[in-house]
Amino acid sequence: MIKKEIRIIAWDDCAFSFNSDEVTLIGAIFRGGSFLDGMLSTTIEKDGMDATEKISNSVTKSRNYDQLSIIMLDGISYGGLNLVDIQKLHRKTKLPVIVFLRKKPDFDKFLKALERTGGNKRIVESAGVVNKMEINGKDIFYQKAGISEEDCKRIFKLTCVRSNVPEPLRVAHIIASGLSGESRGRA
Repeated sequence: MIKKEIRIIAWDDCAFSFNSDEVTLIGAIFRGGSFLDGMLSTTIEKDGMDATEKISNSVTKSRNYDQLSIIMLDGISYGGLNLVDIQKLHRKTKLPVIVFLRKKPDFDKFLKALERTGGNKRIVESAGVVNKMEINGKDIFYQKAGISEEDCKRIFKLTCVRSNVPEPLRVAHIIASGLSGESRGRA
């Protein structure tokens, strides 16, 4: 059963420049779609291979870990092409993972970019099927690990309170954008 104040941690990355070596990730801990309950942060290598490990360590070492029920990601690519392996993240944290996508990804284009940078194609494939549902009159897309499609839909209905973007991700995005200069209101 999905409770109204289910604890969700949602991750987004701060803006970075071409010359950046590291990128800051922000984790917003939310109660359902209602309010911010805490924050975490970590840094990853730009275009590196440490996003899964850094998010996993931040979550499991947090004093909030025992209360968390879901990890929510804004896509699987952070800090350029530093990919999160959602299956591995699920195994390491023992928490379900939901990947929110604003639009259906162009996998051919994405995989070509990975080839140019030596990225791990297996991570993209292991993220699984891209599911679709309608929220507030707009289609959204998502991938999942360790959670049913029905529970994903319940969580989206609970957390998409101000737009078709889940509130935990919307707030993580606003904070990450503000730390990078100024939020532009895209969330």
